[in-house]
Amino acid sequence: MSTTEQAEVVVVGLGVGGEAVGGALAKAGVDVVGIEAELVGGECPYWGCIPSKMMIRAGNLLAEARRVPGTAGEASVTPDWAPVARRIREEATADWDDAIAVDRFTAAGGRFVRGRAEILGPDRVRVGESEYVASRGLVVATGTEPVAPPIDGLSETPFWTNRDVIRAETLPESLLVLGGGAIGLEIAQIYARFGVRVTVVEAAPRILPMEEPEASELIGGVLEAEGLTVHAGTPVTHVSYDDGRGFTVTADGLPGELHAEKLLVATGRRPRLTPGTRAVLGAAPDGDLVDDRLRVAERVWAIGDVAGKGAFTHVATYHAEIVVREILGQAGPAADHHALPRVTFTDPEVGAVGLTESAAREAGLTVATGIQQVPSTTRGWIHGTGNEGFIKLVADADAGYLVGATSAGPHGGEVLGALAVAVHARVPISRLESMIYAYPTFHRGIQDALRDLRSAD
Repeated sequence: MSTTEQAEVVVVGLGVGGEAVGGALAKAGVDVVGIEAELVGGECPYWGCIPSKMMIRAGNLLAEARRVPGTAGEASVTPDWAPVARRIREEATADWDDAIAVDRFTAAGGRFVRGRAEILGPDRVRVGESEYVASRGLVVATGTEPVAPPIDGLSETPFWTNRDVIRAETLPESLLVLGGGAIGLEIAQIYARFGVRVTVVEAAPRILPMEEPEASELIGGVLEAEGLTVHAGTPVTHVSYDDGRGFTVTADGLPGELHAEKLLVATGRRPRLTPGTRAVLGAAPDGDLVDDRLRVAERVWAIGDVAGKGAFTHVATYHAEIVVREILGQAGPAADHHALPRVTFTDPEVGAVGLTESAAREAGLTVATGIQQVPSTTRGWIHGTGNEGFIKLVADADAGYLVGATSAGPHGGEVLGALAVAVHARVPISRLESMIYAYPTFHRGIQDALRDLRSAD
């Protein structure tokens, strides 16, 4: 027998953003129903940001130990994946159990529903035999899922996604990675540092295709120096698998086949939002899903990955704050994504904010750039082995402020903070030039990049 329940707000998807919205509204006294088919907290704490960064931390420790000779004496290190897998299982994911997160939501006053939601309209959702009707608003926070490209034979093989990588208790002898974006490169470097023979294959002309070409060149060189094989501009045409031989991959531009025990597909993700759902919500079949208040339609909001403004945890939590204010009738600024920060957590890290040089030119801006190589800074020179990197600034020369920047190098994601403030606040370049930059730091390279920017005028 079907049932119908009333609520003030229904949140579909309790990932990072949905959980934040639902929890905050419930604490404010709003009657909230939160629906989640998988784990409350979503991709980030169980299969993404947190466990993957535990893996990266472990790999970086191995790399640092290998850098001791010639700098601080002698050292040898024996990789062991077991403590990494144990930390992920016990500390990060509670063995992929979301009981703590569910309790946190219900303790705040939310009503939790486990199941896959079908959105029937802008105020109505069905889960199994039950329907939930929202009187004040519907929040769609359904996230994204991995995309497997339409490569001949691929769908018939037991390929890995990021979730399989995170759950791995033991490592394979060899790994092929399809996709040279952030996820693929982070995992590739981690596995290689633990002794796995790794090959990366990217269809685009370069790895990290969404970032500056200098970043692609930098990371490609570092990975190859660490023993990885990187093939860019090589679209895969066929994949096969057998128990004895593992995976066989054929790609354009390669003289022979590639073989590996495991295959990771890291070629992108797509929103969990069907064209039919867009239609019942009153959204256009294509184009932007949301406006600058994250509204899809009256009393309907979409946040996080599904909103199409950046598939990052920090975007989801940023969106959550805006939507909570909207529903509670509180004043506050609209969403502004012009200074979106992002970090690829390879070693060295690649932090970026705002527009790349090519994106700025495509936007019709009068572009000026400045660049400083990190090893030539004093901190880079002191750091020694592992100091590869650069700082690149992208300016609107007519307006006189930065519209984008990249900080690649040791702690590149942390150095990015200063650049993100500059891009977000549109700080005049002259004001940035007048700052005092601490010495000796990596971020002091910003000052040198500003000098390079000025010399290009």
